[in-house]
This record gives sequence, C-alpha cells and structure tokens, in this order.
Amino acid sequence: MVKWAIPLLKSLSEFYPYLKVDYVLADAGYDLVPIFQQAQVLGAYALIDYNKRNEQPVEGKDKYFRPTCKEGKSYRYDSFDPKYETLKYTSPKECESCPFNDGECQRVHKVKVESDIRKYTVPARGSDRYYELYKKRTAVERVNAYLKEYFQLNNICHRGKLASVDFQLSCLIYTACKLTVDRVRKKQSHKTAA
Repeated sequence: MVKWAIPLLKSLSEFYPYLKVDYVLADAGYDLVPIFQQAQVLGAYALIDYNKRNEQPVEGKDKYFRPTCKEGKSYRYDSFDPKYETLKYTSPKECESCPFNDGECQRVHKVKVESDIRKYTVPARGSDRYYELYKKRTAVERVNAYLKEYFQLNNICHRGKLASVDFQLSCLIYTACKLTVDRVRKKQSHKTAA
C-alpha cells in the first residue's frame, strides 16, 4: 500500500484542487522521505510515526527528538515559526532549580524542519497538539477494520471494476448506517432533554 501513497497524494491536488489538505496522517509503514516531500508539495504537514530502521538514538535528544538539558530533561515544544520553518523548544521547568544550571544552558532551541523532515514534524512529536491530530488517524483505522471484518473487504476474490464497485457499495452502506445511527441518537437525546 505504501507504493500508492504518493500517487494518492498527487491525485488529491490534481482532481480535487479545491480540497485543502492540512495534515497527512499515517503509521510507521509510510515513514519515507518522498511521502513527506509530497505532503509539502500539497502544502500539508505529514504526521507519520517514526520508523527507527536500526538507527541509534541521537545524542542530546529524547525519543521525540526534542533537545535535552545536561540533566537529561526534555525541552518543551513551544511553537512553530512558519516564516523560517523552525520548531521552537523552551527549557524545562525543572531546569530553574537544576544544580547543573550554571548559566550555560540554552533557554531556547530552534530546529529547522528541513534538517530532517522525518524527525521534525509540525506540530512537534510528543506535543499535545500532535496527539490530538494523530487520534484522528486511529478513527480511520477503526473504520477500515470494520469494513474488512463485517463487510468482508479483506476476502474479495475479484479484481478491477467489480472490486471497485464492491468497495464503493460497502463504504456507502457503512456511511448510511453511521448517519442513521447518529440521527437516531440525536433524536433520542432531544427527547430525554425535553
């Protein structure tokens, strides 16, 4: 499926130019530089799980690639500067009373996203906003699992147009069912509130 990610992203801008894509969410299987670059072409930020690929941990950084102080505390993600494409990290609160703080520790670290687009995402890995956005991906994964399990999309034995029609009908029926359930719940909540 990874080989279809770039053509899919290209088709979004080609066939749906009015569609504004802000974020591209994916799991670690899609952690490839060309996918990040294609997201940038769309004007979107890629939030993709990092795939270590037998890499050693980076010295002076934590597991989210945030800078660490002399005591090993992680700097906090502060903001993103779109003009310079930099992530801003501020010193940890614990550093105010740190015995190693001899005035040489930096209060602010700025990291260019372009220095490694796989490691430095917008918003930064490990931040609250990152997790808030990334939760949306898990909702889509639940829909995919539901379609595969209950609509038997993982057991399709035909190809081409017939398979495409099967997939589209399954998605249509699933969407209609969810819409119906949402409307029934909304009516029930109005009745109980009244």
